[in-house]
Amino acid sequence: MEIRKRQEKHIRPIVLIGLVGLLLLGLPLAVWLDLRNLTDAALQRQANDLNSLVTSVRNFYASNVVARVLAAPEKTQVSHMYATIPGAIPIPATLSLELGRVISEQQRNITYRFVSDFPFKNRAPHDLDAFERTALVKLRADPKTLVTDVSDTLFTHRVRLAAPIVMGAACVACHNAHPESPKHDWKIGDVRGIQEVSIVQPRQARQINGMNRDLESANEFLASLSMKISRYLSPQIYKSIFSGQRDVVIQTERKKLTIFFSDIKDFTATTERMQPEQITLLLNEYFTEMSTIALRHGGTIDKFVGDAMLIFFGDPETKGEREDAIACVRMAVDMQRAIARLNVKWRNQGVENPFRVRMGVNTGFCNVGNFGSTDRMDYTIIGAEANLAARLQSIAEPGHIVISYETFALARSILIAHAMPAITMKGINREIIPYAVEGMLDASGRRMEVLSEHMSGLDLYLDTTALNESESARIRAVLERALASLDRAKAAPA
Repeated sequence: MEIRKRQEKHIRPIVLIGLVGLLLLGLPLAVWLDLRNLTDAALQRQANDLNSLVTSVRNFYASNVVARVLAAPEKTQVSHMYATIPGAIPIPATLSLELGRVISEQQRNITYRFVSDFPFKNRAPHDLDAFERTALVKLRADPKTLVTDVSDTLFTHRVRLAAPIVMGAACVACHNAHPESPKHDWKIGDVRGIQEVSIVQPRQARQINGMNRDLESANEFLASLSMKISRYLSPQIYKSIFSGQRDVVIQTERKKLTIFFSDIKDFTATTERMQPEQITLLLNEYFTEMSTIALRHGGTIDKFVGDAMLIFFGDPETKGEREDAIACVRMAVDMQRAIARLNVKWRNQGVENPFRVRMGVNTGFCNVGNFGSTDRMDYTIIGAEANLAARLQSIAEPGHIVISYETFALARSILIAHAMPAITMKGINREIIPYAVEGMLDASGRRMEVLSEHMSGLDLYLDTTALNESESARIRAVLERALASLDRAKAAPA
């Protein structure tokens, strides 16, 4: 007994797994059958609608056109050969054939037939297939019904619908009196033949493929549109919105961020010496290079304000206060290096006074999020700590970086800086100790000094970490010649 119970315990999970497996295997078949039933029902509705339309037109024509002509035969005549007789109009059967031809030409997947097993003596008999012969038998037994047939091939669904051609008063009078009619004892209500509508439709898989192509086109349009929208948003903000992590509502939160602010020294005076097209090209190239560096270090680009840039670290993504501050300082140093390279390029292009950029960095609490109205908002930061970054930038020498003590304390392991005279600022109660960045430290703690000086007659940017041995020797020789030149200028009589 115990053995049997243990066997049943082992067998039940196996049976359950087997049943689940069968259900999963049968799911595609069930879906296919549902799709097929939907397709068949849709095709039958189309066939019914078309059959009803043609029948209504024929009945109206027989009662309101043909019957009136027959009542006044001296004015015109009714004939299946109407096209060759001036003033003649077609009989109802010919009208149905003509309508069917027009419909079939306009709708390639629809075929219309108007056939009978009682053809006139001078006309070729209709070639009826098994479905049509069966339909005639059924419809003569019960003229009030419709006969349908559904068939499938590998690529298509097909529905055929047969409706009775019922003899009306005008038809009976005409057929019984016509010398070529094969039957002269027709009665009103007799079924003379069938009106058949056949509709072929591609299999559901093809329709689904078509829908998929439409969806792909729509997705391509949306992807293109979202790519265009992304140009107006910082990638981190764009990602958080389109992934559903962040709602587009007016909402802010208080966070500790590291804020970067830069400004081009004497930008207004520089623009006055250049054509608008040239300054536009330079400014766009400058912003493109700076943005690439900011994104590489993980900064969130807040905005461009004229020639100034506002970038912050710590939202919507953060690696921690210390790492955010270090990343921001590294970004600022890389930006100054890139600006030096751009200035060399621009001088070679004939630009006399390229950009000289001041940078400020501060770490502190700010309100960050969506500010504005319900229909127009901006993702940005506000607060005195953000304003402090701009103030630090304003006291920096061109080509240099000034940071707050808070940023220096977090990033002191990777940089060399010296304290500057204390400053005060409206909105901040504490005394601010700025620090001027002199250089960086590598992983081993070795000094990586960067020298940058820009003044009338001098444009110097020296990054010793970017030089190899031969380049160092060449620069040493250049600097020695520069010193000798200064000595000669000093010794020369005034």
